[in-house]
Amino acid sequence: MLEAAAILISYLLGSVSFSILIAKWVKGIDIRNHGSGNAGATNTLRILGKGPAIAVFALDIAKGVAAVLLGKFMVGGDWLPVLCGLAAIAGHNWPVWFGFKGGKGIATTVGVIATLAFLPALIAGLIAIASIALTRFVSLGSLIFAALTPIFIWLMDRPMALLWASLVICVFAFARHRSNIVKLMQGRENKLGARKG
Repeated sequence: MLEAAAILISYLLGSVSFSILIAKWVKGIDIRNHGSGNAGATNTLRILGKGPAIAVFALDIAKGVAAVLLGKFMVGGDWLPVLCGLAAIAGHNWPVWFGFKGGKGIATTVGVIATLAFLPALIAGLIAIASIALTRFVSLGSLIFAALTPIFIWLMDRPMALLWASLVICVFAFARHRSNIVKLMQGRENKLGARKG
């Protein structure tokens, strides 16, 4: 029962979409009807500016951290923290509070992976940040982070639960970025700093 409760709480926590809430509070809009239509930090940056975007990014990371810690403190072991982290990401992507239409889960993924496997996440994150700095494509950096994390977890011989979680997260990320992948291939993807009302 404790395990199921922890997973459910993690999903409900992940379902709190700070991008939607902050956009409604700051500008009285549903951010899913503006810009890229994504309820995440990058679209928040385009529509609301740096301050709200930083707040969304930090709070979405915090959701992932909190979910993993909840799993660790309630039961522990390798698997429950992983499942709680996955539940938080699923909540962010498909939030029960907002009609199951959420973001792409990258910031929450950063929080989850950094809490579960800090060093692999750090290395993958630095490479992803470098790619964003060079190309200004946030989506490409996000996909690089998602793809490299399981590789570094495997190379560093981390527990099997973490490897499986990172593979599932990678699938989540690529599935949620399908349209971005098409735009990248066609040269139509928005670059960081480009505003789209």
